[in-house]
Amino acid sequence: MVIKVFLASSSGSTAIKKKQQDVVGFLEALKVDYTQLDIACNEENRMWMRENVPEEKKPANGIPLPPQIFNEEGYCGDYDTFFDAKEDNAVYAFLGLPPPPGSKAQAEEEEEQEEEAE
Repeated sequence: MVIKVFLASSSGSTAIKKKQQDVVGFLEALKVDYTQLDIACNEENRMWMRENVPEEKKPANGIPLPPQIFNEEGYCGDYDTFFDAKEDNAVYAFLGLPPPPGSKAQAEEEEEQEEEAE
């Protein structure tokens, strides 16, 4: 599974740049396998992103802004939902990835499986 992060390499908005840097920096810190897809200079990436963000997640003007995050073809969320997951220590669940071995989330998942088996 590859996480896809749709970014704009030449955004005039400093807010968008900061959000993109936050997402990419956090994924790198967690050593998550991800791909950056530029929507500023690649029309195919832009159209794919716009078509695959669910309608209920699009802003009033209908055009979602970067960063947008997908797990392969499945939509994970935008920066706000990523930020919420980060604050809740739930980034792996947000990304649809299993928690890394030895993590607190991995230990909790194993405990739940043991309880279900009993």
